[in-house]
Amino acid sequence: MSSPQIHYHLTRFNTSASKLSQCPDDIGAEVAFAGRSNAGKSSAINTLTNAKLARTSKTPGRTQLINFFDTNVEDVRIVDLPGYGYAKVPIAMKEHWQKHLNDYLQNRDCLRGVVLMVDIRHPLKEFDLMMIEWCHDAEMPLHILLTKADKLNRGAAQNAMLKQKQALDVKNKPLLTIQAFSALKSTGVDQLRDQLNAWLLAENSGEESSE
Repeated sequence: MSSPQIHYHLTRFNTSASKLSQCPDDIGAEVAFAGRSNAGKSSAINTLTNAKLARTSKTPGRTQLINFFDTNVEDVRIVDLPGYGYAKVPIAMKEHWQKHLNDYLQNRDCLRGVVLMVDIRHPLKEFDLMMIEWCHDAEMPLHILLTKADKLNRGAAQNAMLKQKQALDVKNKPLLTIQAFSALKSTGVDQLRDQLNAWLLAENSGEESSE
């Protein structure tokens, strides 16, 4: 049998969940997209899939649920996690999101990796560092997208990425990778797809994709 191929443009919405018990069956493989509310997470997912799957808004923090999207390969999913940082919601609601986000990250067996969106123009924030530390401690593969790379010229973008790699000591963290990305200009999309394929298809090499 030939190996399955993920055609990201065929990705479709499955369901939304406010807590772990509402998530789809914990089988197959999925990759979660995380990031602060203004880091361009929804735009990255929409550029990856060439569709308006994730909700974008001029008001950051509109993603309040864990959203699951099915790819064309059976039981292979992309997950959009709630954004944090600028959401103007009550403290109790933020605490609710945090609790169930932690439940998902710690207890979701089919999670194969996390893609963390970070604005290339700004230093890492508390949420970013928390996610990086959690992934490192859990030995969870982490791919950092330095988003909005189109806001810098090529030299400045390369310099910003080098500084982040040095700050995070990427050479000594085999499960941590990092790249520049622009949803506006589709810069880095192929590299992102290659990384996702490496994670999502690792255990599906003998299966065929569904129609």
